[in-house]
Amino acid sequence: MKTLSLLGTCVFAFVIFANGLLASKPLLAEDTKPPRGLSAVPVPSDNLGTAEKIELGKQLYFDKRLSADNTVACSSCHDPKMGWSNSDKTAVGVGGQRGGRSAPTVLNSAYQAFQFWDGRAKSLEQQAVGPIANPIEMNLPLDKAVEKIGAIKGYQEQFQKIFGQPVSADSIGKAIAAFERTILSGDAPYDRLRAGEESAMSVQARDGMQLFFGKAKCSSCHSGANFTDNGFHNIGVSFTNEKPDVGRFEISKIEGDKGAFKTPTLRDIARTGPYMHDGSLATLEEVVDYYDKGGTPNEYLDEELFPLKLTAEQKAALVTFLREGLASKNYPDVESPNLPE
Repeated sequence: MKTLSLLGTCVFAFVIFANGLLASKPLLAEDTKPPRGLSAVPVPSDNLGTAEKIELGKQLYFDKRLSADNTVACSSCHDPKMGWSNSDKTAVGVGGQRGGRSAPTVLNSAYQAFQFWDGRAKSLEQQAVGPIANPIEMNLPLDKAVEKIGAIKGYQEQFQKIFGQPVSADSIGKAIAAFERTILSGDAPYDRLRAGEESAMSVQARDGMQLFFGKAKCSSCHSGANFTDNGFHNIGVSFTNEKPDVGRFEISKIEGDKGAFKTPTLRDIARTGPYMHDGSLATLEEVVDYYDKGGTPNEYLDEELFPLKLTAEQKAALVTFLREGLASKNYPDVESPNLPE
């Protein structure tokens, strides 16, 4: 996928001509043209996309002025050059502060039923404004963010044109979410093989695919077109630590959710390491080894986990499928735009 230009189409068909002038129309779900292998992008009725809204969201996504000290943008922890994550164990906020969890990739987040590792946000709109106000991330209270962005003339004009009103926390979230819905990963060798292109994957990758959907049972949780069940599972990562992260339990208060975290997409997984909610596994080889041993035993361990007893050859094949078979042909390597003054 090519860089989204000012009125770039990315994965959407949204530009029409009227009286010789370029104009935009709302992006309904049926207007979306996702990469091969993916379904139409879900779009909420109260935040239909337009070219202008997506471009505004893109600017906000890369704008460090949305942080208290002008040093951190959404793209700082979710960098297109780093798999839309940050290639680090955990996210890093203003003043070098670190949280306890890794930065989830933005890739295909449009298809996720819940946002954040613990699922505390139910939409991209809710997710988009969360890090802005978080004291250890961007540390800018939303009222201050609205005041700061609203004082920039270029933003004043765009928000008024797009939303028909001055800058608000709600419209900031909607604009960023509209942009994030264009960040899609599909048309991988796996998709082309399924479409009948027999030479799309190597023999080793095909062997890995058979293991993924067969003996290794990876697809029990990493299912569907986005390779996630949108659920939460305890696989034991760091749960036996002295002070474990209880994950989804903090939100649901359901006993069985202790130590459970959201199943991430595996699309372009080779780009998004390190892995797990705490970034504790550096490579795909380590991930496969971890699952091969059956995770880390604890009373809440997911019932789908058990020792796989894979051979070295099988492990290598599984890694090849993950690394090569799920790599997008047109990865969305988006560049930072010019920002309003």
